[in-house]
Amino acid sequence: MSSLTIHAAREGLRQKKFSSVELARAFLDRIRQHNPRLNAFITVDENQALAMAAAADERMAKGEDTPVLGVPIALKDVLMTKGLRTTAGSKILENFVPTWDATPVARLRAAGAVFLGKTNTDEFAMGSSTENSAYGVTRNPHDETRVPGGSSGGSAAAVAADLCCAALGTDTGGSVRQPASLCGVSGIKNSYGRVSRNGLIAYGSSLDSVGALAKDVRDLAILDGVMAGADEKDSTSVTLPVPNYVAALNAPSADPRLPLKGLRVGVPKEYFIDGMQAEVAAAVREGIAQLERLGAVVKDISLPNTALSLPVYYIIAPCEASANLARFDGVKYGLRVTGADLIDTYRQTRGAGFGSEVKRRIMLGTYALSAGYYDAYYIRAQKVRTLIKQDFERAFEQVDVIVAPVSPTTAFKIGEKADDPIQMYLADVFTLSLNLAGNCAVCVPCGKDSAGLPIGMQVMGPMFGEEIALRTAHVYQQS
Repeated sequence: MSSLTIHAAREGLRQKKFSSVELARAFLDRIRQHNPRLNAFITVDENQALAMAAAADERMAKGEDTPVLGVPIALKDVLMTKGLRTTAGSKILENFVPTWDATPVARLRAAGAVFLGKTNTDEFAMGSSTENSAYGVTRNPHDETRVPGGSSGGSAAAVAADLCCAALGTDTGGSVRQPASLCGVSGIKNSYGRVSRNGLIAYGSSLDSVGALAKDVRDLAILDGVMAGADEKDSTSVTLPVPNYVAALNAPSADPRLPLKGLRVGVPKEYFIDGMQAEVAAAVREGIAQLERLGAVVKDISLPNTALSLPVYYIIAPCEASANLARFDGVKYGLRVTGADLIDTYRQTRGAGFGSEVKRRIMLGTYALSAGYYDAYYIRAQKVRTLIKQDFERAFEQVDVIVAPVSPTTAFKIGEKADDPIQMYLADVFTLSLNLAGNCAVCVPCGKDSAGLPIGMQVMGPMFGEEIALRTAHVYQQS
């Protein structure tokens, strides 16, 4: 049962092949067996999971039916979850138990999903390998000597290892797509504002996006259908109606033999660069060729400011992190280390509670926002961000989707880049620009390298173009 997708699990529950309690027990058994080695979960609450499963069984007995009713999923540990420890991968929130749910969590709870627990993450979602977690590194199920990617590495590893049907993640600079690629699962980065950020422990407020990781694209469409939509508690959520994403996956084609006939696919030259792993480039090129065989028209395009995404992101994101993490001061909640006075309490608490990468980004952001540097760094970065967004807008006047690699390499060894922040930041070179622009993307597996490690391909859509990105990825995946 543990290998079931969401839609297969729902069908089994409808046909009474098993109960939600039986399904939850199957996953909890696997978590007990494999999590001590993989470290995909930070917190597992078996009693709560089984209670939610029993409640789902009661709802089904009364004739209720929702797309996720009774289905066991996992939640990245940066999403507030009522009554369940939420740490953001940090010692500063080690014993923090929220009294309310993040909006995406609340919507899944209302739809009857079963929460198995909270998955490991780089501290405050700052990282590309899940090595920055205060609770230890997560291991890639395909090769346990390698990272699962990050910061949603715990969610990706949990899905890849069949520890849950699907998992929520967040994507600030590639943190859903990159681990999905490295772990060989499907993942979605939603357009900024499509899914509420209310209750997401913020890293970069203008960049953060709640998404999901799953065993196939159909499950991503199911989860987005439940989570997406306007939220009065989040002023940045959009009021656009939520399309029927599942129905869009199989939209009729004029030629059933060519389900993507007429689709215009852009291939950006800036995403195939010197130094990237040759097997990654070859696998993605073959994925693009398959789209062409399915009827798509492939066109070379340019996103000329792509190379500027890395420096722009690592100015804007740390600036926003510096402001967002100021709330963790030892006064209101979380860790408190009492000092000689209030300022010393702040210093002692933050010194003990934050890890080295979080401290590095706070310092970078504080420096860039300081008097004399604000205009030179932050304002200039925001101006270049506009140019990056305009690149995508011009590209989507010519094409319907953009297809490119997710990561320049497959999963790297644990510890390989831990002491070199610049090399670690370069792992996100193909994902950062989309967050700066606010567009959507779906990652799907497209092959493996000679060591058997997964390779992912991202299908990028225009702002609020989740329908076309999901459909393109789904048709490719089914083929």
